[in-house]
Amino acid sequence: MALRQTALVRDRLLAAHPDLTAAGAVEIVTIRTTGDRVQDRRLAEIGGKGLFTKEIEEALFAGRIDLAVHSLKDVETWLPDGLEIACVLARDDPRDAFLSTQAPSLAALPKDAKIGTASLRRQAQLLRRRPDLVVVPIRGNVNTRLKKLDGGEVDAMVLALCGLERLCLAEHATEILSRDVMLPAVGQGALAIECRAGDDGLRRLLEPLHDPGSAACVKAERAMLAALDGSCRTPIAGLAELDGDRLVLEGLLLTPEGSAEIRARCTGGAGDAERLGTELGGELRRRAGSGFGLD
Repeated sequence: MALRQTALVRDRLLAAHPDLTAAGAVEIVTIRTTGDRVQDRRLAEIGGKGLFTKEIEEALFAGRIDLAVHSLKDVETWLPDGLEIACVLARDDPRDAFLSTQAPSLAALPKDAKIGTASLRRQAQLLRRRPDLVVVPIRGNVNTRLKKLDGGEVDAMVLALCGLERLCLAEHATEILSRDVMLPAVGQGALAIECRAGDDGLRRLLEPLHDPGSAACVKAERAMLAALDGSCRTPIAGLAELDGDRLVLEGLLLTPEGSAEIRARCTGGAGDAERLGTELGGELRRRAGSGFGLD
């Protein structure tokens, strides 16, 4: 997935700047992260989603690479000093997909069916709607997960639709889950490019790839997450969308077992994205009290 996404950014960069097509002008450097290597435990158990970015950010600081391509949902809420998100590409579909060999939809899954996910956000929302389900932690790349589904290790699983689409595997989706059933992760569907702060030359190169609308939406979502001080140990979902020049942000906070939830929404101008996210995160935190693992 990471290589496919990096190649996508490379191709768009070359299309925007034909002069970069000279041999060696844009080189893909593969960096295997801790998050890629450790596949037998939840991220929350081994250090959180920063395990997908730590080694890559070290390479940026060392000058071994100039740009880092990330799925924005895997980027820590706070970046290290000296690094910045310089570009957000036009967002792909942020929804989650339900895949099953046993049922055409989540609602149709048999009682006590096993459903695979390593995401606490997905687990909490699944159990909120279907407390009878047995959630099985499952990690690995998309093809590995599909093999586990086909092999009967689980009866169903939930994956990001955008990942399936980027790998040309969207036909495996049995149902596309609505935001009411499964609100996405903060930043889901968005590709972000990280670079060293103050590198104006690279910023100019990236300008044709940058989508201001998508950037405003993910800024609101990440501000909400920052206000909640959220981590992989707390089930948090959020999605901002533009309606003309108005931004609509929805946030969701759950207990891990799905027994309780707090949902809130706000609307404002796209230029106020960060403020809207901060205020909505503050509202969710106040309403949560001490029962949602934010202390």
